[in-house]
Amino acid sequence: MRKEDSIVYQKSFDFSVRIIKLHKYLCKEKKEYVLAKQLLRSGTSIGANISEGLAGQSDRDFIAKFSISLKEAMETEYWIDLLVAADILNRNMVKTLLCELKEIIKILTKAIKTTKSRG
Repeated sequence: MRKEDSIVYQKSFDFSVRIIKLHKYLCKEKKEYVLAKQLLRSGTSIGANISEGLAGQSDRDFIAKFSISLKEAMETEYWIDLLVAADILNRNMVKTLLCELKEIIKILTKAIKTTKSRG
């Protein structure tokens, strides 16, 4: 499948752009560098692994990369929740970001299950 035809690729790419902007905000406005870097790393890794999975040579390769993306998505959710719990971010600020992330998680989960059931 081509990246341009993949809904999860497009959603994860757009999500990555929002994560980059949030990272800039956290560093510039909140002077939070350590957690911001963790968020940037995991949040942008989702799309990078989806891209690799779409270019995979086999279903096994696809599942492996999408599984990594799913783990990175769960980690990203953790960092966002932690930033909110520590009063660095307001829950309302990240509400739509979390909704987008949950949608990506659902798509990844379904894609992994569907591909496993074919084999």
